[in-house]
Amino acid sequence: MLPTEPNTPPHSRVWRFLHFPLILLFVGFVFVFGGQVVASMFAKQWPPLKGSPISVLQAVAFAALIAGSYVAFVRLIERRPVYEFAAAGWVRELVAGLAGGTLLFSLVIGIIAALGGYRMVGTGAVSSLYAAAALAILSGVVEEIVLRGLFFRLLERLLGSWIALALSAALFGALHLGNPNATMSAAVAIALEAGVMLAALYMLTRRLWAAIGMHAAWNFAQGGIYGIAVSGFRQTGLLRPAIQGPNWLTGGSFGAEASVPAVMVNLVFGVMLLVLAHRRGLFVDPVWVRRRSDA
Repeated sequence: MLPTEPNTPPHSRVWRFLHFPLILLFVGFVFVFGGQVVASMFAKQWPPLKGSPISVLQAVAFAALIAGSYVAFVRLIERRPVYEFAAAGWVRELVAGLAGGTLLFSLVIGIIAALGGYRMVGTGAVSSLYAAAALAILSGVVEEIVLRGLFFRLLERLLGSWIALALSAALFGALHLGNPNATMSAAVAIALEAGVMLAALYMLTRRLWAAIGMHAAWNFAQGGIYGIAVSGFRQTGLLRPAIQGPNWLTGGSFGAEASVPAVMVNLVFGVMLLVLAHRRGLFVDPVWVRRRSDA
């Protein structure tokens, strides 16, 4: 399944202008940002109760509100069905993403532990899982909508899959430079391991369910289970670790996702997904190539 074009009414200059990919990208950002503003307003009225299952329910509600703003954008502006959140097979894809993200990060931790960089020294409170789950849900939904649902998808229609992949991965890494303990090497690691893998996963399905599940599960496993900082933000997890060794092995204070094992594991998996997508003919040529072929 290739990217879906917006439903542009014939002979309408206004809709042709609105449906140009860069214009759609700007309008889509406005819609999603509006959803985030409304969600933040509700959060001020009902602040999340940390260490409580209610915080998870609040995160689900806020994520649904932001997803709703994306759905409104697609329905009202692109004037088409929201295939990115199609109901058919959503449970299977979401569960596969959740399982994949957990297994991938567990493999990374296994490699780091085998090389002496991670050791469990105790356990934390079960209540710490609630805060980790809430953060994972919000980051998974919001970042996948913005980076894959809007940025990658719309740039792919204009510039083709390869250029959109490179730009979206670079943006994903750059957005993490403002995080605590961030370094340029950490941003590059994020771009290579997550930017490539999650875009490839979206290309394979043309839906967001699997990418959201994998993104959320990766973050939850990192912070909630293994007690490692998530993108520079310290978290208390179910396990209390002793982390030692060089930054290339452990990721340092930014977290294991800045480590060489994380880059190697995820990049290999991401390349495998890209190869599969290419074999299935899911890569898109730039618009000028498509027009030349049509001519």
